[in-house]
Amino acid sequence: MPAWISHAQANSHAHQLPVDEVFFQNDAVSLCMLVNRRTRTVRVIDFRAGPSTAKRAFVITFAQREGLEKIYTLVERDEVSTWLKLGFAKEGSIPSFYKRSDAFLLGCPACRRGPPVEREEVPSQSETRIVAAKPATGQAPLTASQERMERTIAAAKKWVKDVPVRSLSPAKVVPAADAQVRKAVAAALRSGRAITAFEPFGRDVERRFFLITVRGGFELYASTESQTCFGNVYLELLQGPRTDAERVATGSALAALGETLLSEGVVSCFALAPSDDVALATAFIQNGFRRTGLLLEHLVVGDTRKDAILWSRKLANPSDE
Repeated sequence: MPAWISHAQANSHAHQLPVDEVFFQNDAVSLCMLVNRRTRTVRVIDFRAGPSTAKRAFVITFAQREGLEKIYTLVERDEVSTWLKLGFAKEGSIPSFYKRSDAFLLGCPACRRGPPVEREEVPSQSETRIVAAKPATGQAPLTASQERMERTIAAAKKWVKDVPVRSLSPAKVVPAADAQVRKAVAAALRSGRAITAFEPFGRDVERRFFLITVRGGFELYASTESQTCFGNVYLELLQGPRTDAERVATGSALAALGETLLSEGVVSCFALAPSDDVALATAFIQNGFRRTGLLLEHLVVGDTRKDAILWSRKLANPSDE
């Protein structure tokens, strides 16, 4: 008989929307499902390696029953083939996630039925392609999602040429109080501008909150989720810029936060941003982030489900390398 345990992930910050942890175990499958009700996504953590039809059937059935729309998992390289066999598609990578090795994100829509379907792998490394160019003979054409991402990155790079990093104003980073963050998250959700509500991405992690200010009255709330043993940080910005002035200020804020993380010995960081947000892409590119993936229909901004560019940056090498 399968054993079930389900509970909301414990967190000391009262404002944070919970992520349900649902555990499932029987003779063939041992899984933890991290369910984000706001975005209707679920991250699968697999405690028993290897492809299994029972594993895939449970994950899909569970997601459909719970009204979820996107399933994803994060694994080491040697487990990628397992999830490809289960019908998932590789959507991105996080360099140095495990200090000396990369992590890979694979995704699957929850509504899929029947046998695994091959999906074109999302390009995760090259940023040099020209959107207007036709694919070379033998190459599959870009999907609409890929074209949107490429246009965003091309437009952001063009803007960066006119606003070099050295021209950015200095920003100040301070810890944010619970009450401040709770109020800011609620306001961003009401306005439809929230990219995140700072929900947990993983298990057994440390979550911190920051207020970043730039001269002229600009404020930006940010959060990091870290696993000390790996030296990586998941970086979240509450909302993206609306004006050119905010675009520049967001670049300054991201630079200051990066310096803070580097001083604390963080090896690598990664972030997600809507694939159609040129202004936010500008801030990441200005600060040395590179696109390492495209997570399909992964974010919910306002009432709209959006693809997410996976932005990654290696801040430093492990000290003993």
